[in-house]
Amino acid sequence: MALEGPAERRDEGQQGGMANGNGVAPPPSRTAGRPSGPAAYSDRRLRLNPNTEHKPQDYSDVRGEYAPAVYSALERHLPPSLLEADRDVKLHFMRDILARYWPHGERNKVHRHKEYRQKIVHLYKPLHQELYSMHPAAFFLPTFLEAVRTNTEESLASIMTEPTPGVFSFAMLQPKFCDMLLEEVENFEKWVHAMKFKIMRPNTMNKYGAVLDDFGLEAMLNQFMEEFIAPISKVFYPEVGGGTLDSHHAFVVEYGKDRDVELGFHVDDSEVTLNVCLGKQFSGGELYFRGIRCENHVNSETQHEEMYDYSHVPGRAVLHRGRHRHGARPTSSGLRMNLLLWCRSSVFREMKKYQMDFSSWCGECQREKRERQIQCVKATKLAFLRRGGAMI
Repeated sequence: MALEGPAERRDEGQQGGMANGNGVAPPPSRTAGRPSGPAAYSDRRLRLNPNTEHKPQDYSDVRGEYAPAVYSALERHLPPSLLEADRDVKLHFMRDILARYWPHGERNKVHRHKEYRQKIVHLYKPLHQELYSMHPAAFFLPTFLEAVRTNTEESLASIMTEPTPGVFSFAMLQPKFCDMLLEEVENFEKWVHAMKFKIMRPNTMNKYGAVLDDFGLEAMLNQFMEEFIAPISKVFYPEVGGGTLDSHHAFVVEYGKDRDVELGFHVDDSEVTLNVCLGKQFSGGELYFRGIRCENHVNSETQHEEMYDYSHVPGRAVLHRGRHRHGARPTSSGLRMNLLLWCRSSVFREMKKYQMDFSSWCGECQREKRERQIQCVKATKLAFLRRGGAMI
């Protein structure tokens, strides 16, 4: 886990670290240099908005750390002078950009993880084969499906509540889907134990749970993100790359007796996070939210209006920015299991290097901007009064 620095949980009355769940991909390095790709293009910046009229080339034959869809999405953001270049030139350029987020040690780690995943997928026999391909009517509630298929801000807002700014809650998953996914995770954990494999946990904050992509659910969950989460994120989180989501990290976490009990105060390694309770019977375990922050303000004070607690309901989802600081209170009884989908945008992570003003979404940036405006108005009034006094 990459620690963002010491943070006081002032609202909780405890000391703790503001953590960033590591998942599979590390956050972009602030000190990363320019890519070492073709000289003609190495200093060109990506377009902030995609070229929707451009048809990306086919990257289905490309193998590596990133799925072909990542390159197709990123190509629409290439500088105009590069769009008509040979595919190899574009691919080299995009790989250089993406490599900024993967230090050499991390690339080796990912390579080992990839080998681990391939071995499991080859050997593991699924319990519910129907989970491994997308069946919307069987997975999602009709109200959710209709809202996404209509795909307007009005249709999406009609199924949602926004109990605190930037946090949306809505009924999403069919009970049967929740049950099957829970059974599949339990079956996988038993199989891993029987095979004496070392199970890869979701991140360094959770000691229990499983990464769903590790045993074959990656393709289904990528479609889950692209077709059902991305349309919502494009509407409600455009300022953090909600319209350019191109990769994910999906996992199930487990809380209760002989499991993780609570989750510390942290931010996610995602642009947008989907969190859905799968069950089972439990009490406690509320999520607490404490305001949205950029990296520069991640450890700043929580304002009273930013405090919000969310109680989990099986099948119901909560959607929020990855930079929305949060944690989970202790699960006091029973067993609680949640599906989490961290949705990421390589385009946003690249553009963030050139963006200086985060006041459209960071609560502390907003307060600092308001304070500067107030001080500016006060200074202008004082200067006016002094000039007026001199004239009398």
